[in-house]
Amino acid sequence: MKDYSHLHIGVLALQGAVSEHLQQIEQLGANATAIKTTTELTALDGLVLPGGESTTIGKLMRQYGFIEAIQDFAKQGKGIFGTCAGMILLAKQLDNDPTVHLGLMDICVQRNAFGRQVDSFQTALEVAGFDSPFPAVFIRAPSIQHANHPQVQPLASLNGHIVLAKQHNLLACAFHPELTPDLRIMQLFLEMC
Repeated sequence: MKDYSHLHIGVLALQGAVSEHLQQIEQLGANATAIKTTTELTALDGLVLPGGESTTIGKLMRQYGFIEAIQDFAKQGKGIFGTCAGMILLAKQLDNDPTVHLGLMDICVQRNAFGRQVDSFQTALEVAGFDSPFPAVFIRAPSIQHANHPQVQPLASLNGHIVLAKQHNLLACAFHPELTPDLRIMQLFLEMC
């Protein structure tokens, strides 16, 4: 396995699945930190925006000054990985919703594209560049309706929905890779950092 010990990756710790992301980052040998203040961003090589409730996380990000701080972080070319709610936070456009949080990635996202909590499921997902399917866990998952820029690279789709995509230093994922023992998507993000 590659050496990621020089990397410092933060997980935005306002709400959501923080510990599971921290654990995967550490399993890959990188340094992981739960981020609660904007000043902590300066020491990082990458930032994970975890799943949770996007409206709540968005409000807390505004309250604590994270919107501009994370936008600046992205402008420096540092990696940002949004999972589930994190994908919604990254999007420049939301389907049937005027709300935009960070507005960093040229994608239009539909919330709950696969149904409600009771419709949660796991599937073997083909991911570009992976030699075997990824065990993707979908919980009230969003999807990318369409990419609004040719530089957005779809990496995985399900039932006609883009569920994993990359644009420069940004990675957006509709499902929860942190809820599986498979580290390949987190490793892909560390490679981007």
